[in-house]
Amino acid sequence: MATDYVRRTAITRLLVTDEQRDLLEDTITEWKRGCQLATDMAWGKCNAKSDVQPLAYDDVREQTDLSSQHAILATHQAAQAITGCIERRSKGKKATKPTFSAPTVKYDTRTMTLFEDDTVSLATTESRVRCELALPEDDDGYQRQYLDSEEWNVTESTLTTRDGDFFLHIGFRRHKTDTERDTAEDGTVLGVDLGIENLAVTSTAYFFSGRELTHDLREFEKVRTGLQQTGTRSAHRTLEQLSGRELQYIRDVLHRASNAIVDEARRYECDVIAFEDLTHIREQTGASWGHKWAFRTLYEQVDYKAEAVGISVKQVGPAYTSKRCAECGFTADENRSTRNDFCCQKCGTEANADYNAAKNIGMRYVRRGQQSSRRTGDSQLALKSGTVTPNGGFTAYPDGFEAEFTDKPHPPRAKSSD
Repeated sequence: MATDYVRRTAITRLLVTDEQRDLLEDTITEWKRGCQLATDMAWGKCNAKSDVQPLAYDDVREQTDLSSQHAILATHQAAQAITGCIERRSKGKKATKPTFSAPTVKYDTRTMTLFEDDTVSLATTESRVRCELALPEDDDGYQRQYLDSEEWNVTESTLTTRDGDFFLHIGFRRHKTDTERDTAEDGTVLGVDLGIENLAVTSTAYFFSGRELTHDLREFEKVRTGLQQTGTRSAHRTLEQLSGRELQYIRDVLHRASNAIVDEARRYECDVIAFEDLTHIREQTGASWGHKWAFRTLYEQVDYKAEAVGISVKQVGPAYTSKRCAECGFTADENRSTRNDFCCQKCGTEANADYNAAKNIGMRYVRRGQQSSRRTGDSQLALKSGTVTPNGGFTAYPDGFEAEFTDKPHPPRAKSSD
């Protein structure tokens, strides 16, 4: 059973030639086509892997350049996405047919082989390519604890591309020990803060600007107020027309934001996306009625999109997340002098206030998980440069994977000899 295993992911950049790059990019394109084709065929008919595969396999093979095994994996991916939608609907939530746009492709032990010389063989739409893993020069990189261990075995992995680089998220698993039985596997958490200046900021330092949304909400309120004061039938009809167009436009903004948040969670292999409890968000942020509606709509969109790809969405208490220093934990009103600026009065850490809050939100869920029956107490928060645990343990991502020094825990200050 899947619950009998502990799973981990080691993210490693690949060194590729131009020819290999073309083949891998083509494979990603065909993978997305195959997943979408299988989903389109199975949507409304079936969702079990054993049903989707025989239904869609032949068409995926005929209409894409995927290998036979990758065609099978594409049907399984479609089944998983459809199952997520069905589960969401069973809870009374909305769920639309999944779409596949992320630049990724799944690999299993039949389509990927790791070698002891730190290279990997990957199946493509044509021939296999053998690429070098861009591992740290020393032997203490975090990937080594899995690559060099007889305890951890390679399982399903994901290849993704960003800004011209390829990253292989190598999946590993090992059998749970007796003390880990009946306990869900530990996970990685993405913290998200919602606000006015920035609609959403993640603990991995992804910023989605809120200026466009704020401007449109203000303009909408002005028009709405003017038409309501006019009070004529014509004004009422105009109000309904403008309301429909404006709300659709705002929903499109929220869809882009929700897609970005879910993509960020997938990019960093997160199991949970954590938000603040939205109950009193209007009072916390000074948001208008429109912002309150937008925040809730954004949360709902992230919820169903994340669920479709196997990521949970949770809320945590909002108390002091905007005033607490994510580095040292000191909490004071003076820490947040303006809406955008955070400066800890104790340790001197300076940061964007929304970014600091996003890390606090994510870490609050991580800490809560230490007492949860669903976890073993070893979950971690995703940052741009690596992951961090509640006790300050930091694991860096490989070189070239979104490195950012400011995320790393500050070492004890030493006297300068300069």
